[in-house]
Amino acid sequence: MTIKAVLPFDFELSASIFSEGDKQIRRYENGKFYQVIRINNKLVLISAKSSGSRDEIKLLVDLESNEEISNRDRKKIREVIYTIFNLELDLEKFYQDVKKDKIMSMLTQKLRGLKIPTTPTVFEALVDSIIEQQISLRVAHSLERKVTKTFGDILKVDDQVYYVFPTPQKIASATVEQLRECGLSYKKAEYIRDIAKMIAEGTLDLEKFKDYENIDEIINDLSKIRGIGVWTAELTMLRGMQKFEAIPADDLGLRRVISHYYCNDRKISGEEARRIAQNWGKWKGLAAFYLITAERLKIEI
Repeated sequence: MTIKAVLPFDFELSASIFSEGDKQIRRYENGKFYQVIRINNKLVLISAKSSGSRDEIKLLVDLESNEEISNRDRKKIREVIYTIFNLELDLEKFYQDVKKDKIMSMLTQKLRGLKIPTTPTVFEALVDSIIEQQISLRVAHSLERKVTKTFGDILKVDDQVYYVFPTPQKIASATVEQLRECGLSYKKAEYIRDIAKMIAEGTLDLEKFKDYENIDEIINDLSKIRGIGVWTAELTMLRGMQKFEAIPADDLGLRRVISHYYCNDRKISGEEARRIAQNWGKWKGLAAFYLITAERLKIEI
């Protein structure tokens, strides 16, 4: 499968966030990104690498599955890959809108073509966001891997075992104690299990929020669900709904990064972080991702 991206797009830069990922779940290594996705109840291992010139970047994608992949499946696979790398996002609009912010403008030049990843489902983004509440990312990522390997379905390809993120139905059928064995606190295990049950029973549709235009309305609706506050809702919107205006400004790590580039590393409040983010217009969350990436790559301006 060959997929074209809306330019500018730097595949290596965009996929580098997965360079320390679990080899059995999702990883970027030696110029290739691979992940198992669920398509029409089939598990498919996608392996993507970039090709072409700067004027026409393409992704060359190999597909492997233990079941036949139909044309209908291929269409859906294409949609999911577009989602994972936000291939239809026109970054030029973002770059133009933040031009008056000297710092952000300089960072966009150094990180030109960086696109923010999105999870295949909103449910995955929400579960990860709940897990990451009030703990370090290193610990959170370890717990997220345990949840996937405990409850996710398995695909075996060439004697290699891969795991796909679990369905709401699979987690809904688990007990709180089983979730706690993954290292989750009692409350987080309850939150995740209860949300999964609501989805499985048809009383909650997380995917519908992608169609909402007002992010405050999404925050209001999600905050009615036990275990979801403003920070969790904002993080879920950014990671799972392609709502680039959302910014989890109360996040300590994000505030630290904003302070590093804008406030000489002094401690700032969430309110002050939001004031600074006003310079980024409707791209607040995307701009925050650029700051986080710049720090990860040790880019100074």
